[in-house]
Amino acid sequence: MGPVVQNDEKRGCSRVPRRRGPVRRRTGVRSLIAVLALATIASGCAGDGEAPGRAARPAPGQQPRKAGPPPAAPPARALHSYASRLRAAHRARVAAAKRWGLRQVPLTPPPPPADKPEITTRKGFEVDDHEELGLPPVFTTIPTRDRIVFLTIDDGAEKDPAFLRMMSELKIPYTAFLSDYLVKDDYGYFKRMQDRGVGLNNHTLHHPYLPALSYARQKREICGMQDVIEKRYGKRPTLFRPPFGNYDQDSLRAAKTCGVRYAPLWAEEVFVDHWEYREWDQDLHPGDIVLSHFRGRGDWKGTMPDMVRRFLNKVTAKGYAVARLEDYL
Repeated sequence: MGPVVQNDEKRGCSRVPRRRGPVRRRTGVRSLIAVLALATIASGCAGDGEAPGRAARPAPGQQPRKAGPPPAAPPARALHSYASRLRAAHRARVAAAKRWGLRQVPLTPPPPPADKPEITTRKGFEVDDHEELGLPPVFTTIPTRDRIVFLTIDDGAEKDPAFLRMMSELKIPYTAFLSDYLVKDDYGYFKRMQDRGVGLNNHTLHHPYLPALSYARQKREICGMQDVIEKRYGKRPTLFRPPFGNYDQDSLRAAKTCGVRYAPLWAEEVFVDHWEYREWDQDLHPGDIVLSHFRGRGDWKGTMPDMVRRFLNKVTAKGYAVARLEDYL
C-alpha cells in the first residue's frame, strides 16, 4: 500500500508521508537520506507559521522582502548638490562684478512667466488701421509687476570682444537689432554672440529713415535683413526695430509680410556718460525696454563695457534685474 498524505489545515502544509504496516530495516545511507528529506520538508512548511520576528526565506530567484520605503538619502544629496551649485554660481557672479568694476552684484531676474503677457501697441504709437490689419504691436515696455528691465543694443558698428566676455561672465541677457551694412565685415562676432544665447533681430539692411521710402523699398530693407539673418544665423527674426524709431503703416505692413510679429521701441536710452528718458518722471519702471548701441571710443567717451557698467550700476541700485526680452514675447 502506498504512502498516505494528510493535509494540515491549520498550517496549510502537507504532513510528512507515513507508511503503514511493519517497518523495514534500512541501510545507514537510506536512513540518512530520510532524515535529510524530513528536515527539508519541515523547513519548507515553516512559511506562515514561523516565530514572530523571523523573516521568511525567499524562494530561489525571488528578491528579499523590503521592510519599507527607499531611503531619502538620494533626494537629500541632490538638494545639497543644487545648493552647492547655487553658491558656486553666486561666488562667480561676485567675482565677475568685482573684476568688471561694478558697485554691486547684478540682481538675478525671476524665471520667465509661463503665461506670456499680452502685448499691445502703446497708445499714440498706432498707425491707420493698425488693429484691423493685424500689424505688429509697437511698444516701449512689457506689462509686468516684476522689477525687471530689458537691455537692447542696436546696429552692430562696434565689435568689442571685451563686451562679449563681460556679458558672459556677468550672465546679463540682452537682445541685438542688427543692420547688415554694419555687421557684414564680421558676421562671426555676432555668431559668437548668438552662441551665448543672444537673440539677433532685424534693424534693416542700411538703416534708412523708413517713412521717406515707398512700400516696395521698405519691404526690401526689412525682408532683405530677414534673409541675411536667416542665411547667416539660421533663423528668421520675429522682432523688428525701425531705425531711429520712425515708421509708418507701410513699415509695419512690410514687416508683417516678412514674418515680423513685434516692433519693440524703448523707454530709456543709455550711453557711456548719461541716460535719456522718454517719460516725464525721468525714471525706470517695471518692464521698461532700454536702448543702447554698439559703439566704442570712436563715437563715445568710452567703451561698451563702460556703457554696461553705467547701465548695471543704475538698474541694480534701483532694485531692478535684467531679463531677456524674448522670454516675455
